[in-house]
Amino acid sequence: MSFPERIYTVAEVQKAKKLIDEGYRHCTHIDGSIAFKRKVEKAIALIKTAGYYDFFRTYIRQVREIDGFTQLRKSDATIWANTYAVENAVDAASVFVQKANHMEEYLEGQLYFGGEAEKRSVKRRIEFIEALKEKSKQRKTKKECERLIRFWKDSSLVY
Repeated sequence: MSFPERIYTVAEVQKAKKLIDEGYRHCTHIDGSIAFKRKVEKAIALIKTAGYYDFFRTYIRQVREIDGFTQLRKSDATIWANTYAVENAVDAASVFVQKANHMEEYLEGQLYFGGEAEKRSVKRRIEFIEALKEKSKQRKTKKECERLIRFWKDSSLVY
């Protein structure tokens, strides 16, 4: 059984959920300019360092460069990202994990938008950043993780 091309109808969501429950993982594709691809690859390398790569590729099929707002396209399991969103690898990696969390909730049939859903996804984002800080050997990465943890914990979205 192949993963559905679109994940929009109830049947497509059920099929995607069943495949994921059975262990299906995407071979995440990056679509965009060479510079964009390099930046996304750095972010994905950080996702691997933190131990979140399996989670990420469970829910995200593609990261595509766009000239617009960064967003999750649930029906395609794709993150649309602009070049500014991937400039900071640590922040980009945390955005990707947050979007994967939204996709997970979408497929689980949970309310994946709104205040409570946003709190859950920010919590997952912070957990990722904390894991990256602990597992990274790069001083610059650890320092950026500390900055982002402070930012997100000070955010009104968390509590």
